[in-house]
Amino acid sequence: MKILVIGAGATGGFFGARLAQAGRDVTFLVRPRRAAVLRERGLRLTGLDAHDVLAPKLVTPGEIAAPYDLLLISVKAGSLVSALDDAAPAVGPRTAVVPFLNGIAHMDMLNTRFGAPAVLGGVVKVVTMLNDEGDIVRLDPLATMTIGEQDGRSSPRLREIEQTLAGSGFDLSVSSDIITAMWHKWVFISTLGALTSLMRGTVGDVVAVPGGERLGPAVLGEAAAVSAAAGRPVPTGELAATAAGVTEAGSTDTASMYRDVTAGRPTEVEHILGDLTARARVLGVSTPLLDLATLNLRVHQKRVAAAADAAA
Repeated sequence: MKILVIGAGATGGFFGARLAQAGRDVTFLVRPRRAAVLRERGLRLTGLDAHDVLAPKLVTPGEIAAPYDLLLISVKAGSLVSALDDAAPAVGPRTAVVPFLNGIAHMDMLNTRFGAPAVLGGVVKVVTMLNDEGDIVRLDPLATMTIGEQDGRSSPRLREIEQTLAGSGFDLSVSSDIITAMWHKWVFISTLGALTSLMRGTVGDVVAVPGGERLGPAVLGEAAAVSAAAGRPVPTGELAATAAGVTEAGSTDTASMYRDVTAGRPTEVEHILGDLTARARVLGVSTPLLDLATLNLRVHQKRVAAAADAAA
């Protein structure tokens, strides 16, 4: 299968690199500025004793000449519309589209744009970041990918995609209820994102102060209540694992939203927290802590936008 990875950032770059290292036919769709960095330095994976350098196949907007078999979409929510415009020539009648964004709002956009039959659901879990040189730094051994048809069926194309992606340096699984899996990751990332962004610190920083150990589970309780009200209850074991993670003393865990805040970048607040709290209102679920985190990040977002306007 010919694979087009849309985005070569911390997430898409990691999984695309692993696929390329495993011999898969992978091309990255990137903006000219990112393309220049990758052509000069290569696609570099560092951290956890890794020092891998690849010479990736790249295309920039306007250079796609024919459809691909599989599109893996890994961009920030705010870049999704423009990324889909850039990728449109890559989508043919037999192309499968698999997004790896947080939340679920993007599914409606993709279904409208390409037709629901073309779109699968996807969930990835990896802890990576881009450093100042544009290299991908791995911060934790976790690296998983879950895919599935939106209607839960086991289709021939799903089996073909599974065969293509398997054995590529990360754990791959197929879900018969991928939308629920996406909801459950949404609960996790909303909890970690709200906790670390609101407190401006790592999990360990929060837990180290009096009362800090109660905040993570309280935020988790709100997010899980929204998921349950939407008909997607999080299993008890998964809730316990997340609660343990957000109360672990000394933990250096943070969310990408927190890292964006500390770097002065825009965040995915609307796609992750704004959408979740809006659904909470419709479902009649009270989410005061998630509301507070959303408000906090909206203030940050406004400041970043104002600074960008002033610099323009």
